[in-house]
Amino acid sequence: MRPFEGKKLLILGGNAETIHLVKKANELGAKTVVASLNPESMAKQCASIKYDIDATDVAAMVSLAKQENISGVLPGTDDIFIPAYCKVCDVLSLPCYASSEIIEVFGYKDCFKATCERYGIHGVPEYYLDLSFNPRDLARIKYPVMVKPVDCFSGIGMTECSCEEELRPAVEKAVSASKAGRFIVEKLMTSADVGLYYTFKDGECSLSCIFDRYTTSEQEGSGRVALGNIYPSKYMDRYYERLHENAKRLFKAMDIKNGVLLIQAFYENEDFYVYDTGFRLQSEASNLLIEHVCGYDQRELLINFALTGSAGSLDLQSVDDPGLSGRYAASVWFLLRKGTIGEISGLENLSADSRVIACVQRLFEGDEILPSWLGTEQQVMLRLFLLCASKSELAEAVNEYQKKIKVLDTNGRPMLLQGFDVMSALEV
Repeated sequence: MRPFEGKKLLILGGNAETIHLVKKANELGAKTVVASLNPESMAKQCASIKYDIDATDVAAMVSLAKQENISGVLPGTDDIFIPAYCKVCDVLSLPCYASSEIIEVFGYKDCFKATCERYGIHGVPEYYLDLSFNPRDLARIKYPVMVKPVDCFSGIGMTECSCEEELRPAVEKAVSASKAGRFIVEKLMTSADVGLYYTFKDGECSLSCIFDRYTTSEQEGSGRVALGNIYPSKYMDRYYERLHENAKRLFKAMDIKNGVLLIQAFYENEDFYVYDTGFRLQSEASNLLIEHVCGYDQRELLINFALTGSAGSLDLQSVDDPGLSGRYAASVWFLLRKGTIGEISGLENLSADSRVIACVQRLFEGDEILPSWLGTEQQVMLRLFLLCASKSELAEAVNEYQKKIKVLDTNGRPMLLQGFDVMSALEV
């Protein structure tokens, strides 16, 4: 079925993960118009029309939308485009799932944590510090800490600090990465890391999946990039006891009607401490698992809303299944060291494996991994989604692919970072 024949959808941004949104819109019959400064961006490869334009430039996007007679607008899988998305839709009177208040809260870590606290949702403890580096403020800081920009995600601009000498360059890095010029200094958390992924439709909120995240500690001083997620989280029952009702009160107060939202939190001492969020489709593509298990596609809901103002007739509560009906799933991330990819092997016959439900590859032979990418999701080559009937079967599948998939640089040296300990993660 191609319900959107003759309609044009403008998509802001063209990174590798956005390609799946473009493909879905194409399948539904829409003409996709992708705007991105990068002429080689992957999402442009399957777009109907492509423009090498800064998608955060609101005036340029409005002009482009009028020129192409655009019917709807959506952001890609990068938070940087959300403010422009909201403003462009406002100027053109097109459907928008965000609002200025939502952007303020979910686009800035400091605003997000402060807002959550008002609804009984705790944020990661932080230390007050400004650019004056007041000695009294410095004396109160207990190391180790994490320094972050308030408005960057995917590890960008983040630094772990173990002493005061490391603090100043970390702050400079964070401020330089932040469009708002703001940073926060948080307690470095090493406890369990939990992801909460919600779907909203016509004011209804549903937890679509919940997972435990496992990160690399192999890159000292850098942001801790994920090595894999396990679904469902072992803390799911505690989430419903402690956090779910408070989260629903927050969402209702903010008048969230439609969209998808990720909230990340640490679990420590029987409580959750939120630290990050994203009001958009996620680059880690949990929507692919949701589609396989629950039978609906978050991308399709967003496209429907963008082009018609309605997300459709789906009853979320009747289809969402964060417990996966007793099954277990994993998204396995393959991270690369710096260098140029010479050879990738082990990806043959994935479609023949019933345990594999999706494979999202973003780097290929000949691509260069720059030093500045380390500690960010830019060093992710591949995300592999696996779904199995039991913990032991999933552990076996993850270990099999972590051994099977290999990446060599142009000099024949291994590029993959060490994978995560799935036996420990699943407690098998």
